[in-house]
Amino acid sequence: MGTSRPPPWRIKIRPVNRWLPGVARVATISLLVFLAVFVSLRVAGPYVISTGLVRSGMEDSLSRWTGYSAEISGRPVIEFWPTPRITINKITVRQKDGDNKLFGTIESISAEFSLIDAFRGKASFHDFNILRPNLLLTRERDGTIDWTDEGQLAQAIIGAREQNGEETLDAALDADIGTITVEDGTLDVADVASGKTYRFDSVTADIGWPRLSSPLTAVLIARMNGLDIKLDFSSRSPLLAFGGKNAPLKAALTSTLVTAKFDGVANIARLFNLQGSMSLGIPDLPALLTWAGRALPDAATLKAFSIDSDVISAANGFRFDNVSLGMNGSSARGAMDVSFMPGKRPKLGGTLAFDQINFKSLFDAFVVRLAAGEDRGAPEGGALQALDIDLRLSARQADLVPFKLSNVGASIIVSSNEARFDIGDSQFEGGALTAYIAAKRGDFDGGGKLQMSIRGADFAGLIERLNLQGPLPLTTGSLDLAVSTALPIWKAGPADVTGNIRFRAQAGSLPGFDSDAVRSEAAKADFFSLNAVSHRAFAFDRFDIEADLDDGAAQIRRGLIEGPKETITLSGVIPYKSGGLALSGKIAATDPANDAAFPALPFFVGGSWPDPVLSALPGNQQKQQQQGATK
Repeated sequence: MGTSRPPPWRIKIRPVNRWLPGVARVATISLLVFLAVFVSLRVAGPYVISTGLVRSGMEDSLSRWTGYSAEISGRPVIEFWPTPRITINKITVRQKDGDNKLFGTIESISAEFSLIDAFRGKASFHDFNILRPNLLLTRERDGTIDWTDEGQLAQAIIGAREQNGEETLDAALDADIGTITVEDGTLDVADVASGKTYRFDSVTADIGWPRLSSPLTAVLIARMNGLDIKLDFSSRSPLLAFGGKNAPLKAALTSTLVTAKFDGVANIARLFNLQGSMSLGIPDLPALLTWAGRALPDAATLKAFSIDSDVISAANGFRFDNVSLGMNGSSARGAMDVSFMPGKRPKLGGTLAFDQINFKSLFDAFVVRLAAGEDRGAPEGGALQALDIDLRLSARQADLVPFKLSNVGASIIVSSNEARFDIGDSQFEGGALTAYIAAKRGDFDGGGKLQMSIRGADFAGLIERLNLQGPLPLTTGSLDLAVSTALPIWKAGPADVTGNIRFRAQAGSLPGFDSDAVRSEAAKADFFSLNAVSHRAFAFDRFDIEADLDDGAAQIRRGLIEGPKETITLSGVIPYKSGGLALSGKIAATDPANDAAFPALPFFVGGSWPDPVLSALPGNQQKQQQQGATK
């Protein structure tokens, strides 16, 4: 019991002290052996490895990978420090068939290779750097690219399978790749259907792809028609993606004129199998159209456009949920869908709720759809013209210059038979406004019509807010407008429409028309400025003006302004195209029993708005003087 036992920690440490020096010695010896082998291989490499072997191995590797015939005309350069690397120059790649069609040329390719494999008489490469490739591709009418399916890459794409949502590849088809770097490349894609060739130059790429069966990440930068474009792409199933199968992927396109992103599952060959989130932003639509060589009527007012949405493929189309849409500062949320029914025109439908919207931008978008593509485009108008639209819109506030609306419900309907924009309900200046624009069928260049109805609106407040000048009725009233044009609606101006307009109101006043002053001045002068003698307003109990519009002029069919004592009647023409006036009128007693107190005074109104000139008809001055003397 008197013997003491050592502490437990000393019992545990002693064994470690015994084997630790041995492990250190083994590790040191192993490291020295590794360094000796590493240095020896690189020193012996230039004497043991055949340059011709590596060169032919590179040719075979390129041919095997691409399925084309690769020829190297330049002298290869091999480096062994710090890693074995070969650089080959002046490579030509051609098809293997009898046409011997040129696929492309490459200034140089460098790649790392395995010393062990080279010592064994084989050549295997990875981590490629490609300098100034110049590739030529053809896009056939069916949308496919003329890429052979004989190469190892093509065979791996064909052999890839999807299992439990993941990509699988037979081990016999798998291979090491590493990284691929492209510098200063050029790509020309000839589109057979359009006859155009699209050129991408200054192509730079950085691709990370450890093995064919591994996920891929890529960053590509190119210039197209003077515009720098950046594409970020990644997929954990790249072979499925390249093979036109459904595959998870992320893609982001960035440029100064357009940005786009997608994250989800897609089919890059058919583009009909989508599930994920997407976004598109166009900060300057006119600049984008100019870059693309296109022109749209009124596109200058459609400055900016953006959309963010979840997208999923549905039966014969796509469904867009959680849509966030922006247009010239206006934003909306809602849902949309696009359908492609067999034998029918594609159709865009949905519902969008705006907090605030500028209807001028919406009208311009509507006009762009009707104008169908570009001013110098094909007669059928292109893809836009073939699209049907059925959108329901709502807005808490809306600008319809110079008007402001609230609680708006509207719709856009476009089909092969009609094109119509409706404001079915809105609050306007304390009243209600409804309106629609319709264009004729066909290619929509045969004209259209506009109809607007306003009920119970405060025109006095509107006139004051807009600071309108001249004798205009200050009242709460109603207005009806119906006009049509034979010109394309996006080209028609006020002088190009025909139709009618009517304004009706109850109690109110007409500032700038002092009937007593007009009578007095008419007795003294042949003509005078109405503004110079009218310092009081003419009160009325009824206001009713109706006119026909044609060739830039309004023909007054009915003009009645009825006051408690006197009534003004008007007829004639208002050539608003030139801003002139040519009206005849009369001031008379409202009640015929008061004709003696308010004798009829015929007059003519000329000059220009808002400073009309009034002249009494011949004989009025004498009658007025006689009546004054009698009194």
